[in-house]
Amino acid sequence: MLNNGWKAVPGRAETLSGTAPGTPPYLAPGTPPYLAPGTAPAPTGHAALRAAVEGPVLLPDDISYGAECRTFNLSRVLTPAVVVGAASTDDVAAALRHAGRLGMPVAVRNQGHQVVLPTAEDALLITTNRLQEISVDPGRRTVRVGAGVTWAQVLAETDKVRLAPVVGSAPNVGVVGYTLGGGLSPLLGRTLGYAADHVRWMEVVTADGTVREVTPERAPDLFWALLGGKGNFGVVTRMEFDVFDIPRFYGGGLWFRGEEMRPVLEAWRALVPALGEDTTTSFSVQRLPDVAALPRPLRGAFVLHVRLGHLGDGAQGARIAEPLRAAATPLLDTLAERPFGEIGEIHLDPVHAMPLVETGFALREFSAATLDRLMELTGPGSGCPMKNVEVRALGGALDREPARPNAVASRGIPYTTFAVGSGSPAQLRAMTEFTRAYARGLAPWRAPHHVINFLSPDEALSEAEARDFYGAERYARLATLKRVYDPANMFRFNHNIRPA
Repeated sequence: MLNNGWKAVPGRAETLSGTAPGTPPYLAPGTPPYLAPGTAPAPTGHAALRAAVEGPVLLPDDISYGAECRTFNLSRVLTPAVVVGAASTDDVAAALRHAGRLGMPVAVRNQGHQVVLPTAEDALLITTNRLQEISVDPGRRTVRVGAGVTWAQVLAETDKVRLAPVVGSAPNVGVVGYTLGGGLSPLLGRTLGYAADHVRWMEVVTADGTVREVTPERAPDLFWALLGGKGNFGVVTRMEFDVFDIPRFYGGGLWFRGEEMRPVLEAWRALVPALGEDTTTSFSVQRLPDVAALPRPLRGAFVLHVRLGHLGDGAQGARIAEPLRAAATPLLDTLAERPFGEIGEIHLDPVHAMPLVETGFALREFSAATLDRLMELTGPGSGCPMKNVEVRALGGALDREPARPNAVASRGIPYTTFAVGSGSPAQLRAMTEFTRAYARGLAPWRAPHHVINFLSPDEALSEAEARDFYGAERYARLATLKRVYDPANMFRFNHNIRPA
């Protein structure tokens, strides 16, 4: 049976009692629910919304509209009918109630690499970057953040008390969006699992404008669905999660000449099965720009970047890296003992917004045949136009169910691959063609599930694809909960789960 238990935040929403499972909770007696897709809204403007919220309310002709809609991928231009720059949870609730009265769908833009599908035209867009609460409790080993906080901000605080969050490869991304998609760490994942596995508490505003405090005890079904459901069930405005006593690590990268990628990747492929759960690795085939920001050996170079993160000491880490260094001489070697706050040095992901083409999927193996095909697609002489084609080894705790259950669908995936490129419109068109060829080329080794954070905005899931992605049983439960918390599919500018 579904558990619709929740607790309203005092002063923000009435407690609705007696709601039967499967019945959508609406605003209040006498208040009409939001309209179903395709239903014409009542003719009215947004003056009432401006009066109801503290943050800015922007229309397409307002001077700040473009900046408020801007995403990390500049190829994805959002054109919503109205934007609310939420300054508080109350603003989010007011915006959702306003959208409900007008029958408008709602898109949400969090910090970092947030994906919004497609352009959000005719939608109300809520931006959460102003929700900047952050507090660290060293005694409880927890952090509480608002939806506008990035991992870089968290690391600046947790480093002071020598604690470590389950942060991803790019510290400039938002905490909440990353975690709702699971959250895959390049250092702690194989040891501790997904970031979603360590969430304790969330504040979420659901489609009816109700503010709810959600925990595994108080609302287990909604807690389960939010973590892995990636924005389908409401707007998470605050989140509390565990952090860990991991002050240092050994890690960084080895860059090799692209022409030497085969012997290095043969060594990498042999190394991965022998790794303990305290070590995580990946590689990236890179065609780098000729820019002064890069170290001189990498400027304009075709290289193989092998990444390593190890939770033991430097001597142990160096021994693990020996087969890679023996396979070829690195152009650049940044492997070293580091404070945990330098976790971004493992991948060195880009930090500036740019127009992007990307694709990603999971691999069920990385065999000799997989390597052969990867060489054909991305190796010397391949004509690969992408700036970065990576493969990550997963496993370990990423395969295990957490103590606090969630809907993360990517457990059991041994490898994941992701390709991304940026450039001129002509280059982007060539990259788009490559993403199709890349997917076809590696199709024999593709796994059915994937890490939802690595799905591109150009790969919106059909209902059948979403069912395959999550698995039939998990998807059925998610779709049933969608009917409870968002029966009109107000939150549909995402990798969508449709109401059952």
